[in-house]
Amino acid sequence: MIYIIGISITFFLSFILLTKKNKISADKILLGWLGVILIHLILFAIISSQEFIRFPHLLGLELPLPFLHGPFLFLYTTSLTKGQRMTFAKVFHFMPFLLVLLAIIPFLLLSSENKIMVYQNDGEAYSTITSIIFSGIILSGVIYSILSIRSLIKHKNEIKENYSYTEKINLQWLFKLVIGLSCIWIIVFFADDEIIFSSVVLFVLLIGYYGIKQVGIFNNPLPPEFTLAVNSTVSVALPEMLSENVKYEKSSLTDDQIKQIHDKLLLLMKEKKLHLTPELTLTLVSQELNVHPNTLSQVINSVEQKNFFDYINTLRVEEFKERVSNPENQKYTLLFLAYECGFNSKTSFNRNFKNLTGKSPTEYLKEIKITLK
Repeated sequence: MIYIIGISITFFLSFILLTKKNKISADKILLGWLGVILIHLILFAIISSQEFIRFPHLLGLELPLPFLHGPFLFLYTTSLTKGQRMTFAKVFHFMPFLLVLLAIIPFLLLSSENKIMVYQNDGEAYSTITSIIFSGIILSGVIYSILSIRSLIKHKNEIKENYSYTEKINLQWLFKLVIGLSCIWIIVFFADDEIIFSSVVLFVLLIGYYGIKQVGIFNNPLPPEFTLAVNSTVSVALPEMLSENVKYEKSSLTDDQIKQIHDKLLLLMKEKKLHLTPELTLTLVSQELNVHPNTLSQVINSVEQKNFFDYINTLRVEEFKERVSNPENQKYTLLFLAYECGFNSKTSFNRNFKNLTGKSPTEYLKEIKITLK
C-alpha cells in the first residue's frame, strides 16, 4: 500500500510540475528526478509483490537507478544556488549509471525463465557484481550528499556578502531535503529493500510538503524583476549582482580610495538610513554610491571587518537601541520597533540581536530597565 501511495504522490507532483508555466532549469531537473523516482518505485513495487513473474523483461532495470538520485540532487542544488543550466558536460555525472547499465547487459539478455530463477534465488549467481553495485550506490550517495551540502553552505556565505536578510533566499528547505536523502543512503547500508523504499516514499512526501508550502518549487514565478529561482518561499530570482559576485575578487584599491568610499558609505547610511529597508541588497547600496558591488564589498570587509549582512544588521540593532531608549517610542511593542528598524521577522530580529550583542532583546531591555508594551 505504501508504494501505491508513493507512486500516486510522485505522479501527482510530476504532473503539477509538468503543467507549470515558465519552467526554469531547476524545475526541469526536478521534473526529471521525479520521473526517475516514479520509475524506481514502480519497479520495486512489482518486484516486492512477486509480480515480476508476470513482467520478467523488467527485471534488472532497477539496479542502475540509484546512481541517478545523487547526480539529480546535486544538479538541482547547483541550479538553484548558481543558476546553472543543464549542459553536455553535466552528463559526466550520469556515467556511473551508464557503466552499471552496461555491466548488467548480460543479465538483461537472459531468457525470462532464467531471470525469474535468479531473482527467486536472491541473485546468488550474481553476488559479486551486486556487491560491487551496492558499494557504488553507497559511495555515490555519500559523495553527492557532501557536494550538495557544500554547495548550499557556499551559497549561504555568498548571500551574506550581498544581502541584509536570509529568510527568503537561504534555501533552508533544500538543505532539509539533502539531509533527508542522506538519511536514506544511511538506511540503504543497514536496512532491507522494503524499509529503504518506504523511506523513499517518505522522502517523496517531504518533497510534496515543501512543494506545496514553498511556492518556489511547483508554482509559477513572481514578477519579472526577479530572474533566477533560488528562493525558499517563492520562485524568484536573486538580482544579477549575485551572479556577478559569486566569487569575491579584490580590486587594486588604495587605502585612500577605500577610506573615501567608506566615508561616503557612512554618510549615506546616516542620512538616508538605507538599513531600515527590510530587503536591502549590496547592489542597491552600491548604486547609491555609484561604485561596483565588488568594490563596496571589499570596502565593507576590509574596514568594518564584516560581511554586508552583518554590517547592515549591526546598524539595525544600533537603530533599535537608539529608538528604544527614546521615551516616546516605549509605547510601542518590541516587534513593532524591530520591524521599524528594518528586520523582516521576529526570528531574524532575535537571532541577529543575540549574535551581535550576546543578549536577547528581552534581556537587554531588562538590563537597561526599559519596559515596552
